[in-house]
This record gives sequence, structure tokens and C-alpha cells, in this order.
Amino acid sequence: MKKVILPALAALMIAGCTTTEQGAVVGGASGAAIGAATSGTMGGAVAGGAIGAVAGGLIGRAAEPGWCYYRDRYGRRYRARCDY
Repeated sequence: MKKVILPALAALMIAGCTTTEQGAVVGGASGAAIGAATSGTMGGAVAGGAIGAVAGGLIGRAAEPGWCYYRDRYGRRYRARCDY
């Protein structure tokens, strides 16, 4: 029963988060698991978790809709709402 409840609670905890936050959580957990499996030490798990959280957050941030980058006719870059 505990094997079902714990993943269900974890899924509910991140369900209300933004895409950036969800990406950071998934990236951190995955990075920690990979770091622990490859190095076999606590330091490897911590480093993998930190790297995974940053990478997941950046990927999640890029996946969020709403703002796009454009260039005007003079080549200047600006940010505005996306036209979907």
C-alpha cells in the first residue's frame, strides 16, 4: 500500500506547480538517482541532483508559453506576448 500512496502524493504535490518548477523537481530527482547510481557516493547524488534541478528548470522555463523574443526592423531584440 505504501508503494502506491507515496508516488501518488508526490504526483499531487507537483501537480499545481508551474512548468519550470515541475521540470526542476523531475530533473533534480532524476539527476540524484543517476548521480548515485554512477558514483555510488552521497556526493555524486548531491551533485547530480543539483545539476539535474538546474537543467530541468531551464528546460521547463523554455517550455512555458506566453513570452516570445522578436527582432524589430532595426535588429533590436525585444520580448512580447506570443502570437499563437
